[in-house]
Formats: sequence, structure tokens, C-alpha cells
Amino acid sequence: MNQIGHYINGEAVTGRGERNRAVFNPATGFQNAQLNLATVKEVEEAVQVATDALPAWAATPPVRRARIMMKFLQLLNENIDELALLISQEHGKVLDDAKGEVTRGIEVVEFACGIPHLLKGEYNENVGTRVDSWSVRQPVGVCAGISPFNFPVMVPLWMFPIAIACGNTFIMKPSEKDPSSTLRLAELFSEAGLPAGVFNVVNGDKEAVDTLLQHPAISAVSFVGSTPIARYVQKVGIEHGKRVQALGGAKNHAIIMPDADLDSTVNALMGAAYGSAGERCMAISVAVAVGNIADPLVAALKDRLKDLRVLPGTHPDAEMGPLVTREHLDTVLRFVDSGIREGADLVVDGRHVQNPEHGEGYFMGGCLFDKVTPEMRIYQQEIFGPVLAVVRVDDYEQALELINSHEYGNGTAIFTQEGHAAREFAARVQAGMVGINVPIPVPMAFHSFGGWKGSLFGDHHMHGMEGVRFFTKLKTITSRWQAGSSQSQFSMPTMK
Repeated sequence: MNQIGHYINGEAVTGRGERNRAVFNPATGFQNAQLNLATVKEVEEAVQVATDALPAWAATPPVRRARIMMKFLQLLNENIDELALLISQEHGKVLDDAKGEVTRGIEVVEFACGIPHLLKGEYNENVGTRVDSWSVRQPVGVCAGISPFNFPVMVPLWMFPIAIACGNTFIMKPSEKDPSSTLRLAELFSEAGLPAGVFNVVNGDKEAVDTLLQHPAISAVSFVGSTPIARYVQKVGIEHGKRVQALGGAKNHAIIMPDADLDSTVNALMGAAYGSAGERCMAISVAVAVGNIADPLVAALKDRLKDLRVLPGTHPDAEMGPLVTREHLDTVLRFVDSGIREGADLVVDGRHVQNPEHGEGYFMGGCLFDKVTPEMRIYQQEIFGPVLAVVRVDDYEQALELINSHEYGNGTAIFTQEGHAAREFAARVQAGMVGINVPIPVPMAFHSFGGWKGSLFGDHHMHGMEGVRFFTKLKTITSRWQAGSSQSQFSMPTMK
């Protein structure tokens, strides 16, 4: 049995705690490894290591930090297949999807390689007579990241490369469900030449999270996960003096206008709703069908779902793999049951996928509900599984109101061939990320990722310049050099 511990001070270490958690292969249902959960003392030791490494790393010129980041970038590209396999074996997602995840994380590392430029401040000569003023961005200190199970490589890469490039040290707490790929990132970063102690990984549960949130040496915490935990992370972090960015849950709507191209829209919805078994915070889980597009849309989705290839993630023909754990599968199945009880029309029932290759894996097929209404639980709550709900409305204004009145505002999309409707939608919709004929509008790394309303807690989105701002403190210097002495001034200083 593979034993998984932590990565502290530049090396893999065996956990010393008495508590363990099994790590399973979702495609087989068999245990892959045993994960040791960090004790409070082990987390505190990792924080101390990061604290000790901070002064030298913060003083390292940004161009030297960038060169290490460039080597890390090279190693990530060279090991993309290995990382994708680790993701698939512990999360379950299809290999091509896992490679796509790694690629999107690599893009953030590419962005972080430009840190000498990104940290440039502003300078003004002679803001007053012989007075100059300029600004600089300096690291905030020791930072921590808490990442979810659904993107064990991409989401950590949204966090620690930018933080470390900015001169901070970092402690990563990955999900207990799929920790191996994050540990491999730490090994590759050390191989790239990162000094020991700058990046550390501790595996644990709520006890480790609370220790990081409450530790006085931690300056900033970055979190991605469910909304209830995001609220908790923000509350506890702020109570203990931390800077917090916390991304929560989602219920992403796509408006399908009557003039939308049906074939391309259905293709987009299939990938957006059922890719990665719906375990994406940017998954489209609600299709809002406007007017007479509803019947052909549902019929086309029903037809396509019959051919959805649900197989182990490593199978070359797989389009959708298993869910991450038995417990999560059971949760999604309960959501489907509740939709039936509340009167939604289950057009495609994927609860009983029959395939000899599934074995004891955590599989279900894609489910499609029609005639869903806003008071239903499957509409209100994030399911995080392969379940697409179709809501029928009469016109565009009703569709927009549905999105704007929902608790979540992470991502959204509209499918139309009419420019005015698309422009109006982008201007008026209450969501942080908007797609126009793009189902999953995840921004490129040089822009920033984050939602609105109940999908974001804190002031900053992730990666891009928002990430640089979150992991740095702004300092503004005003300087005067003059000959001779000056008189005392008791009024508010003004520039002359």
C-alpha cells in the first residue's frame, strides 16, 4: 500500500500522525494509497520552515525568481502525461480532460514567469518642487492555499506560482481525495531549483485547515471550494488577521436563444454539462431555453446522451469518467431522486449505467431534466455532478432575471446569433465570468478568475493581475532632496 505523507523543507516526509485516510481509484473502487493526515504540530513545523525561508526568498531579485519559474514551466511541460495520469487515477476524469487541466495550470506559470514586469510600480518626478513619488509591490509574507478535489493540479497552480514569484513562501493543503499530483508539483518545483522551504505541502483535513487559518505567521489564505466552506474560511481567516480570497460554489446558467445554432449549442452543452462528470465549478448545470427552442433542444440533448461514452478515465474512448468518491456519487443520486419527487421530467436517466468495465467504480451516466422550475432543489443548489436541468421561459428578460436572482454568480453564457442580445447580456448579467457562444468562459491566465454574489468571498479574483495584487502589499514612497534646512510645517502638507 502506497503511503502518502507531506512535502516540507524541500523533501518528501512521512506523516507522523495517528489518523489516516484511504485514497481510492474512482474507476475501480479500490484503494490506491493511504494518506496520513497532518497533526497540528506538523502543520506548525511547515509554517516555521516557510517563515525561516521567507527573508532570503523575498530578497531574491524577481528576475532570479522568474528563471526558476521558467525551469519549473519546462518540467511541467515535460511531465504533463505523468501528471494527467495521477489526476485520472485519483480523481477519475478522462485523460484528455486531465491534460487540459494541467495545460490551464501551466498557463498561470507562464504568466508568473513575467514577474519582473508585473511587479513594476509607478513613478512621478516632481510631484512637488524637488519631491518625487513612486510605488512598489512587496510580498505579504507566508501564504497558504487550500484547494478542492476537482482540479488537483490546476487550482494549486492558480495559487502558489504567483505567490512565490511575488517573493512569498507558501504552504499548500490539497484535497485529501486526490493528493498525489500536488505532491508531484512540489517535487518538480524543487527540481527546478526552488530553495528548500519556499514551497511546502501538508496533507490533512479540517484540523490542518483551521491551523493554517489561525496561525499568526500566515499572512494570506487562498481557497477554492464549496460556498459554506468558503464563508467559513473567510470568516475565520479575517478574524485572525489574514488577507483572504475564497472562491465558492456555482450554479451556472446558459441562455439558449431561439436563433441559436442548435447543433453547435448542443455540442457545447454536452461538454460543459457532462465533461469531468460535471465536477467543475464552471460546469453549465442549467440550460434556460427561450421560446420555441426548448423542444428541439431537449430532443437533441436526449439523442446525444444516448451515445455518451461513460468509461474509466484511462480508456481511449472515454468521454466521461466516474465521480470522485462513493459518497459523492450517492449525493448526486439523491439530487436526482429529489428532482423526480418535486415534479421535474427526467428525460434521460443515467443512474444505472451498465458496462462490464465499470466494476466497483463510482459511475453514473448523464442525466437530463426538463421542465425544471426555480423552487426545485435541483435548480437552487449546486449538484456538482452530470445533471443538466432545462428551464423553459417565454423571453430573454425572464431568462436574465433567473440568472440575476440566483444566489450564485460564478459563470454564465448565452448562445445566440444576434449581436445586440449578446451585448445586452454581457452588460446586464450579474456574474463574474461571461461567455458569448462559449460555454465555459474560464479566463486565460493573464486575466483573472472569479465570480460574484455567493460565488466569491473576498476582494480579489485569482491569477492575472488580481493574483499579483492579492499576494503583494502596495507601498508608496515620497522623497525630497534639497539643499539647506526647511521650516517646521504644522498645516496639512501640500505640494507646491
